[in-house]
Amino acid sequence: MLRKLVFWLILVPLAIVILMFAVANRELVTVSFDPFDPTAPAASVSVPLFVLVFVLVIAGVIIGGVAAWLRQSDYRRAARRRDADVMALRREIEVLNSKLGDKFDAPAADHTARLAYRRPANG
Repeated sequence: MLRKLVFWLILVPLAIVILMFAVANRELVTVSFDPFDPTAPAASVSVPLFVLVFVLVIAGVIIGGVAAWLRQSDYRRAARRRDADVMALRREIEVLNSKLGDKFDAPAADHTARLAYRRPANG
């Protein structure tokens, strides 16, 4: 339901605006890659303005995503370490529970000692 609402209220009007922008900006612009000779550039390309804008926006999104991904590498590394620590502790709990279960083969009572992993209260 929420996905349909987002689609109809945000994505459809955004697509209409983008389409209107593309239709309104169809004239050709020359993009030059030669800063030394603006009259007869050695490397230039003529594209519609809306194509240039879309390419620049997509390039900006990709560059921003890569920058954010690189900036978060420390957090990903710490999360991997914590996951490995949690897995090691769970294995240790299982080993200790199996040793404890071998010692106490009596019927389980409410006061029987058992180790268990409890999730933290805050998350």
